[in-house]
Amino acid sequence: MSENAKIEAKRVFIGAGCNRVVNNVSWGASGLVSFGAQNAVAIFCPKTAQILTTLPGHKASVNCTHWLPSSKFAFKAKNLDRHYLLSGDSDGIIILWELSTLNNNWRHVLQLPLSHKKGVTCITAYMVSETDAMFASASSDGVVNVWDVSFPSLSTEECKVLCLESICADSKAIVTLSLAELPQNPGRFALAFGGLDNKIKLYCGERTGKFTSVCELKGHTDWIRSLDFSLLLNSTEESANSIMLVSSSQDKVIRIWKLVLVGDVGSWRREITLASYIEGPVFVSGTFTYQISVESVLIGHEDWVYSVEWQPPVIDSIDGQLINHQPLSILSASMDKTMMIWRPEKKTGVWVNVVCVGELSHCALGFYGGHWSPNGLSILAHGYGGSFHLWRNVSSSKESENWQMQKVPSGHFAAVTDITWARTGEYLLSVSHDQTTRVFSSWKNNEGNEVEDEHWHELARPQVHGHDINCVAMVQGKGNHRFVSGAEEKVVRVFEAPLSFLKTLNHTGTGGEGSFPEDLQGGVQVLGANMSALGLSQKPIYLHSSSEPLERNGGGEGLETFETVPEAAPAELKEPPIEDQLAFHTLWPESHKLYGHGNELFSLCSDHKGNLVASSCKAQSASMAEIWLWEVGTWKAVGRLQSHSLTVTHLEFSYDDTLLLSVSRDRHFSVFSIQRTDNGEVCHKLMAKVEAHKRIIWACSWNPFGHQFATSSRDKTVKIWSIENNTRIKQVLALPQFGSSVTAVAWTGLDRKEKSGCVAVGMESGLIELWNIKIRETEEGTTATADLALRLEPFMCHVSAVNRLAWRPIEKYESNQSLLRLTSCGDDNCVRVFDFKF
Repeated sequence: MSENAKIEAKRVFIGAGCNRVVNNVSWGASGLVSFGAQNAVAIFCPKTAQILTTLPGHKASVNCTHWLPSSKFAFKAKNLDRHYLLSGDSDGIIILWELSTLNNNWRHVLQLPLSHKKGVTCITAYMVSETDAMFASASSDGVVNVWDVSFPSLSTEECKVLCLESICADSKAIVTLSLAELPQNPGRFALAFGGLDNKIKLYCGERTGKFTSVCELKGHTDWIRSLDFSLLLNSTEESANSIMLVSSSQDKVIRIWKLVLVGDVGSWRREITLASYIEGPVFVSGTFTYQISVESVLIGHEDWVYSVEWQPPVIDSIDGQLINHQPLSILSASMDKTMMIWRPEKKTGVWVNVVCVGELSHCALGFYGGHWSPNGLSILAHGYGGSFHLWRNVSSSKESENWQMQKVPSGHFAAVTDITWARTGEYLLSVSHDQTTRVFSSWKNNEGNEVEDEHWHELARPQVHGHDINCVAMVQGKGNHRFVSGAEEKVVRVFEAPLSFLKTLNHTGTGGEGSFPEDLQGGVQVLGANMSALGLSQKPIYLHSSSEPLERNGGGEGLETFETVPEAAPAELKEPPIEDQLAFHTLWPESHKLYGHGNELFSLCSDHKGNLVASSCKAQSASMAEIWLWEVGTWKAVGRLQSHSLTVTHLEFSYDDTLLLSVSRDRHFSVFSIQRTDNGEVCHKLMAKVEAHKRIIWACSWNPFGHQFATSSRDKTVKIWSIENNTRIKQVLALPQFGSSVTAVAWTGLDRKEKSGCVAVGMESGLIELWNIKIRETEEGTTATADLALRLEPFMCHVSAVNRLAWRPIEKYESNQSLLRLTSCGDDNCVRVFDFKF
């Protein structure tokens, strides 16, 4: 390989959950969906259920995203070659992004010049034309900013953004906004706010700003959560003089208000009577007078209604002409785990709930928002568990509707702390502070087996726990798939794959039989696992157990009113599972608990033959910082290794399993020799302890071809060490200082003859670099050279600290490796997979 050979990097997969905030999701006229995943803005394609990219730029959690144009204005965006996206974060910063639809390239256009002093809660927009829009942003300190944005018609020009006005609307947070053009009054706009004082405030202004308060709408008895104006598109005279506003609240009620043009200012006089209070407030804008009254009150949800949205305009043929018109159809999403579509009955005009979809399971606490696709044939909800839920109307006739659940992307909704490959690399296992362990794998399409058809999905959720999970290790060796995980508790837990997972793996097309052939699966008697009431232990469901639910004791009838945990129904999956199946029916049974540590677990690793597992916990003293060795199978503790005085942050066995390397918060690394006596007992001896860095050492990794290893630290350095003559350790190389703390490192082999390898380096800034390392062993000693092979561009990297890097295992390192696969996980809730062509 030449020194400067070009390495090609390809993004294979991104898994991420949605931030748990209202207004976080937006479905654009481009057909793509945007959402905040920690500090990143993630973009996914509903057709393929794949996250396409993440946009780096925010330094705080992303609260809201909004497309320009959104699905509401898709009818004005037929042939746009550039779409725009706004994103706001909890620091008050709003960023404008541009998507070029010709080459799917994203770029950071600008950060809005005037940022909010508190977090952004909501962004709404009105497309005046294809190249002009007004938008408003609200903040949790009650300030609303109104902006004008004009998009360039030529690619050489830039966007122009102007702040028209800053309205101090309330002393408390404003959580929802909607903008609309007033009927028969071009250039004049209505802006509705909702917040914590149960009233809807209505402001009117011009295209240049100058918004003034005109009235308040009272009726809701709790916080206003969502507002949406309908569009002025209908052709009849009555509808040309009115627009509708729909509002939802934590009082579980949805209200529809009608804003009607009642006449000119001079010609219309109002008599103050009892009836006028019922009819609603009147206000003047320009030369016209308008009145707002309650059109309908919709009651059907059993919990807070977080979002309401009018169906986007559809094209209808009237008298042979194609006309866009606003359907009378509203989508609502609620914390009661349902989404409903409301429409007026044809005969009576009474608004009724015509469609109800939702999670009937116990996994989702509820929905934070619901959105229409641009064509109105799909609806998307995002839930408490960072999950998406998509339904599509697959009915061919206009009279009947048939809403079916569709595949969506999924992932962790908190920092992903550790990640590991299956023994032969057929799937990934990740753990997170969202208290789950997840399996991700590629799922080949049936049409063909080309690489292009490789789509990744979450395959199972083996562990749903009651504590944040810090570390995981796949048990190597033969036999069934097993892993150990450690959480914010003192127990190491061992899990074994159930039969339902093994059968599902055969359908993924990843060659899942490689590490555990089907003829050996007969010994697996466990079909799946049930969640315990406290969410700590997972009990096995056996293959031949009765499927009848347990009879309740007569005295236990009163308990039925509580939400009991339902029985899991594990099954062989022929296609990627949806959220409902993942949350309950894909658990793995827990086979052992390993007691010994005195504090919360921090690091785990398995040796390559599958004989030993090493573990460490959080520690402030030498006695707590012991590394425990466990024998696989008997799961007995067979060693307690003492060396460090503070938390051991990472452990790794050398590829020949004779040495165990540990790095620690105490800035030292230790190398232990691990031997077995003739009668099978494990002997261990501290070979060396070296103060290697000036700050905490975060990670370490062995060279697959020898006794060299890399360590990485908060002091922004990566050092390469070699063990000489099995006795002495010397530093052979230090890579040039990096831009931020180096939190992850992983070494893989490229060519055994040349003793060349590649070290992946992950940083606290989220960036990832690849370095080529060549080792030369001579009589004088070992030397090493390194050169930068690739610096991944920020759009491909994490936006927060990289927590772990892992190369996909390679069966034999004999010849020159040309295609390598790397996975990474980070604080930005993301799991990523990359392919590198050397």
